[in-house]
Amino acid sequence: MADFDLNDTSRHIHFIGIGGISMSAIAKLLVERGFTVSGSDMKKSALTEELESMGVHIDYPQKASNIVPGIDIVVYTSAIHPDNPEFAAAKAAGITMYQRAVMLGFIMKHYKNAIAVAGTHGKTTTTSMVSYIYLEDKGDPTIFVGGILDNIHGNMRSGKSENFVAEACEYTDSFLHFFPTSEIITNIEPEHLDYFGDLAHECASFKRFIGLLPENGLLVINDAIADIASLTSGSKAKVVTYGLSDSADYRPANISYDENGFGHYDLIAHGKNIAHIALSVPGEHNISDSLAAIAVAMEHGISASVCAAALSKYKGAERRMEYKGTFNGAKVYDDYAHHPSEIRATLTACRQMPHDRLIVAFQPHLYSRTKFFLNDFIDVLGTADIVALADIYAAREKDPGDISSKDIADGINAKGAEKAYYLGDFEKIKNFLMHTVHEGDLLITMGAGNIVEVGDDLVKS
Repeated sequence: MADFDLNDTSRHIHFIGIGGISMSAIAKLLVERGFTVSGSDMKKSALTEELESMGVHIDYPQKASNIVPGIDIVVYTSAIHPDNPEFAAAKAAGITMYQRAVMLGFIMKHYKNAIAVAGTHGKTTTTSMVSYIYLEDKGDPTIFVGGILDNIHGNMRSGKSENFVAEACEYTDSFLHFFPTSEIITNIEPEHLDYFGDLAHECASFKRFIGLLPENGLLVINDAIADIASLTSGSKAKVVTYGLSDSADYRPANISYDENGFGHYDLIAHGKNIAHIALSVPGEHNISDSLAAIAVAMEHGISASVCAAALSKYKGAERRMEYKGTFNGAKVYDDYAHHPSEIRATLTACRQMPHDRLIVAFQPHLYSRTKFFLNDFIDVLGTADIVALADIYAAREKDPGDISSKDIADGINAKGAEKAYYLGDFEKIKNFLMHTVHEGDLLITMGAGNIVEVGDDLVKS
């Protein structure tokens, strides 16, 4: 496969599905570097409108005629199949084509300090925290994050230094196309089993990811991950652990939570108490993610005081326990959690915040994930006081007809008092919440689909 030269700005690059969170970030960077960029998507969005304001021509919807003479490279996502009209037209025309992760890898290759943040959960938050620290340290990083960050006004920042920070997704082995010099692995749990099949194959993929590190590279890994020695065997990179246990190289001591549920702790680094960290985001999972960010930063020479200052300013990324406003006197939040472990972490954080009842409006993501983790969803959502369930967000899948959100509701209610309600569409959920939510409640919309619209509409009403 031909390499990509980030300094050769003479080429015209076209993105099929340019409105995606990662695709739009790559497109923005290339525009800022001086490339001619065009793209297509199914419909307009805030991200496509931002690109259009930067001079990018975008067609709606995708069609073969969008592949015009003069296009040198086509970038596409894993969601684009060979029967896509633009994909087929570009292939027939003999245009060089790169999958999204391949293009991001080519870009990463141009940076001497390339930090890739991987893991089943916590990638966006950890990437964001690392970014905050490098910005606080005046490190002028280039940043690719899978969410919207206020301090960079979007999902991408183009810096002029050798520092590069990006999320590294394991789905379809995407992160194996990267060229990291440092890696963070936050956790490895069963996920994307529609691709991996089982945890063993997923772990094998992470092992190959670790194998990408150069001899002088750095691996920062959560010490709660099973069999780290096996994962890192064969790698000559430096291995540094972080976590909540006393055995971790970077760990917290004297953890406490303030009235907002924000975590405070003393930082123990390589056995020494070196700083006090006061976060502005709630929950134990954010403490863990902050330790990962601190570890990679300090191992690169950034001081603990800079880390502490940066993390005190971090208030979360969009759709990560994001405060939306109030409705009927209740505080409304939104969270991207869609895996049982993520839901458990978020609901645990919610319990550290003042509230009378915890009400969750949940939209499952993918039929395969819902079916595989059905009992886990039942257990973790059943810890809330009231659960309103939307239909499953299909994303890339077709309905197999053997799993439904109703199965979650039935499972929760079978364990005790009736508190889970399968409502299906958003209008029914909003109507239910209008008559259910009252002052003192904490309402959280949750899921990787578009359930955020429910909370937004309630807050605006």
